[in-house]
Amino acid sequence: MTAPIPVTPLPAGVGAAVAALRDRPIAATEKGFGFIAASGPVTSSGLSSQRPPLFGGGFSMPLLVLRESAVAHNIAVMAAYCEAAGVLLAPHGKTTMAPQLMARQLAAGAWAVTAATIGQVLLYREFQIPRVLLANELTDLAGIAWLAGELAADPGFDCYLYVDSREGVALLDSALRACGAGRPVQVLVELGYPGGRTGCRDISEAIAVADAAAAAPTLNVAGAAGFEGLIGHDREPHTLAEITRYCRTLRALAEQLAATRADANGVILSAGGSAYFDVVVRELTGNWATGGAPLVVLRSGVYVAFDHGLYARIAPGAGSQPGETGQEPTLEPALELWAQVLSRPEPGLALACAGRRDVGYDSGLPVPLWFRTRGGQLAPAAGAHVSGLDDQHAYLRLAPGTALAPGDLVCLGISHPCTTFDKWRVVPVVDDDYHVIDAVHTFF
Repeated sequence: MTAPIPVTPLPAGVGAAVAALRDRPIAATEKGFGFIAASGPVTSSGLSSQRPPLFGGGFSMPLLVLRESAVAHNIAVMAAYCEAAGVLLAPHGKTTMAPQLMARQLAAGAWAVTAATIGQVLLYREFQIPRVLLANELTDLAGIAWLAGELAADPGFDCYLYVDSREGVALLDSALRACGAGRPVQVLVELGYPGGRTGCRDISEAIAVADAAAAAPTLNVAGAAGFEGLIGHDREPHTLAEITRYCRTLRALAEQLAATRADANGVILSAGGSAYFDVVVRELTGNWATGGAPLVVLRSGVYVAFDHGLYARIAPGAGSQPGETGQEPTLEPALELWAQVLSRPEPGLALACAGRRDVGYDSGLPVPLWFRTRGGQLAPAAGAHVSGLDDQHAYLRLAPGTALAPGDLVCLGISHPCTTFDKWRVVPVVDDDYHVIDAVHTFF
């Protein structure tokens, strides 16, 4: 049995704040927009009405684009998956830091937006996002004071954050008392694992932290949370077994916390990055005692854009081993990086004008997808791979006989969207015919 899911309609304030971005001028200083912006005002709404072509429309390369059809598909199928699984979705906003995309996720039924820092929470609030899950401990005194003031100023604002030590609880409680916090801050006890990141290392330590938080008048223990995504980076049986073991321990913590509450349905149990959410759903839902089911919250973030690299290999329903639930969403890569070929200095080598300043490389190099000649002919980038990146160069290794000349374009798929979005302040959105129909602003 799973608990009922309280879905909050998209508040008018979010819609209005995001709508204002559509009329925000895109400066000539933004990557890719220099020539088109120099010839006249450019805005997201203007691009939507004019629909200029990506190729030959005044944009310069390299240029990162979002494919609208893939974004719409990913938002829809993830929302449907969560609804069918009986879980809440609080997508991690740090992936894109794009309020326009967050608003679409909320409109599709997302329960909250997840943040990693108090600065991200502040940014979300600038766009009136009503519920935020800060998936981290908060020890910044200025940040604590700001959060207390924001909660007091807006009774409709709902925020959750993590605690994982009695010292952290004492710091939070003391700072909230000092600034005269008006209502308790909701906290989730974070469970980690030995050798991992933050979080209590075992259940007994987590219970002690929960008891300390429960005794603090400025805090309310709302449940438990954790993150399984760093346990592994593959879907080998031993990795999935470790993730399963961790999820079961997290569930056991939630069961102990629920036992101390009159209303166990109000307990929040949160986990789930973008790679193993199928295991999280399987282990954290179902077989709860009647009246005792928690609100299970997934925090997946990458799904909105997905990729051609890391997550394409390991995420459920994306060509990796199928999960046991059999209902995982099939996600589509939405990000493409287009770059011109600069040079063919050696047989089998081409240099393109995109590098580490333009694309993530921490979890794998970009993947050549297509070649486009100056005449507009499109061909698969068969046999090509990227062997290295400089700041503004990609080393393309080519199959023998590949006809690729300076001035031609290469389309690169990316690995790990989180470290690609942060290199772009404005990302054009294209339809499947490569007309630019929108632009997404990021706030890193």
